[in-house]
Amino acid sequence: MTSHSLTFHAVVVGGGLVGKTAALALAQSGLRVALLVPRSAGLPLGAVFDSRIYALSSSSQTLLERLRVWQALDRSRLGPVLDMPVFGDAFAELHFSAFQASVPQLAWIVESTLIEQSLDAALRFQPSLSWFETRAQGMTVEDAAAHIALASGEMLQADLVVGADGAHSWVRAQIGAKVERRDYRQTGVVANFKAENPHGETAYQWFRDTEIIALLPLPGDHVSLVWSARTEHADELLALDPAQLAAQVEQASQNLLGALECVTPAQGFPLALQTVDRLIAPRVALVGDAAHLIHPLAGQGMNLGLRDVATLADVIANKEGFRDLGDPILLRRYERARREDIQKLMFATDGLQRLFSVPGTVARVVRNVGMASVGAQPLVKRWLVSAALG
Repeated sequence: MTSHSLTFHAVVVGGGLVGKTAALALAQSGLRVALLVPRSAGLPLGAVFDSRIYALSSSSQTLLERLRVWQALDRSRLGPVLDMPVFGDAFAELHFSAFQASVPQLAWIVESTLIEQSLDAALRFQPSLSWFETRAQGMTVEDAAAHIALASGEMLQADLVVGADGAHSWVRAQIGAKVERRDYRQTGVVANFKAENPHGETAYQWFRDTEIIALLPLPGDHVSLVWSARTEHADELLALDPAQLAAQVEQASQNLLGALECVTPAQGFPLALQTVDRLIAPRVALVGDAAHLIHPLAGQGMNLGLRDVATLADVIANKEGFRDLGDPILLRRYERARREDIQKLMFATDGLQRLFSVPGTVARVVRNVGMASVGAQPLVKRWLVSAALG
């Protein structure tokens, strides 16, 4: 190690929402933190809403409130979800209601850029945080510390490295974690629309011909589309002009919201299930998509990653004074605390995706009977809402 290494308690690699939230949570606890990420560019010029939309649960809201990020968000751009009907591909329908569940809302629909801008502002006011607009190109771990070599030529030394660098994580590769990935052969098509009819702060979801379509309420008369389509169909949707895409969405959504006007370009991203054999290694912890990747049908991927951050921050905050951040005992506490939540959500989302991807009349009848049965059980529905809220 060279004498000019910069020393930190933690280095966070990856600057998506999960990485920035992790860096902020650790810095606000008084730790010296390095964050490796380029600064965000913000919304494209002239864009009405960000195409990247998240349905944040109450657990995510609680974490962002604790970090004083939620309070800084522009409330006029937040969309609460008060109701959510879910339509099967035959006769079944489920209905989830915030009122029936005795909660203020089922979720908040929030633009990625909106959260990111508030996180960036909060990070700039953290005197113990250093922002490096470069990438890591080497990592070695010794008994006393981890060392990160940067592309800029600088060297960082830290007690803990947090891998928050996404599904193709560089940090995860450095620790040799085994990855199992199953391609769903689907693409998530996202776009935003202005709707003729009011959405009533309702999120709609349809299971149609092995595909899943969701329209999520944005402020005013706007909605956000998430269409989990077979890859070949998704390619066709992405090739449509805005008016043609709007017509397709109107038809798929049974014209519930009337005429739609596409206000952001459609984007697509491949869908997959990805698991790793461990969340930790000596002086390393994985969070967010670096640790798990799930189907977006329940909108829980970001919430799962933010719960990783909340748990890691809590484990560190409650550590014994004689332990440093990379102590194996602390890291095992984090991994044990997160395993059940991750496994349950993976099982649920993957199971639903499998169930509704099976073609044929018999399969359609079976799954719709199951949906109808769940709809008739208030306790089961309440449990599902509680699980989604985190």
